[in-house]
Amino acid sequence: QVQLVESGGASVQAGGSLRLSCAASRSLFSINFMGWYRQVPGKERELVAGISSEGSTNYGDSVKGRFTISRDNAKNTVYLQMNSLKPEDTAVYYCNARLVRVNVYDYWGQGTQVTVSA
Repeated sequence: QVQLVESGGASVQAGGSLRLSCAASRSLFSINFMGWYRQVPGKERELVAGISSEGSTNYGDSVKGRFTISRDNAKNTVYLQMNSLKPEDTAVYYCNARLVRVNVYDYWGQGTQVTVSA
């Protein structure tokens, strides 16, 4: 089991920055993959950024060069630094923890709203 608590969502103007945090209830080294996803009404949830337990990262095409995912292993926390925000970044952002054992287990946070105004 993994509990995830997100924070940092807010309303900002286009061009601004925000940092989202996701605190996990267990060591990040025991979690194979941590990711940030986002969802807007009527659309599927999409991957924004992910980081593996080894530290490798990947990003959605729409956020490359603007968003950065990082981790603080001592705090069991993953961050999403979002710069040069655009109105199309408006969404509910969810933190995900994926454990790969014999089966794959996905855990989700409650979501945090990010609103970017033009």
